[in-house]
Amino acid sequence: MSSQCPCCYSKRIASLRTAMKIGATVGTVGGAARGISGALAGGQIGAVAGSFIGPVGSTLGALSGAILGALAGGVGGCALGAQLGDQLDRHVLANNLCLDCGHRFNLRYAPT
Repeated sequence: MSSQCPCCYSKRIASLRTAMKIGATVGTVGGAARGISGALAGGQIGAVAGSFIGPVGSTLGALSGAILGALAGGVGGCALGAQLGDQLDRHVLANNLCLDCGHRFNLRYAPT
């Protein structure tokens, strides 16, 4: 997307993406925690299913369920947090920096 500085009309713009980075981090942690809690409940089912193999199967079923749940939750939370942060960066926060004049602005006021 091409944007210009509203002051000097330069096209040399840097996006700082602060909210996107924070949103992705918070989303990853929250999603992983939610994934682990759901996977622990699912891990109990895995433990019961793995108990047919023996105590090792029960342990591996519960552990693998928790790990996979944390990974899936973390990825989903990261994606959602990054999207929210990107929208905040673009339209609310002044996270675009003109590399020529140093003016900070958001895309709502930038000419298209």
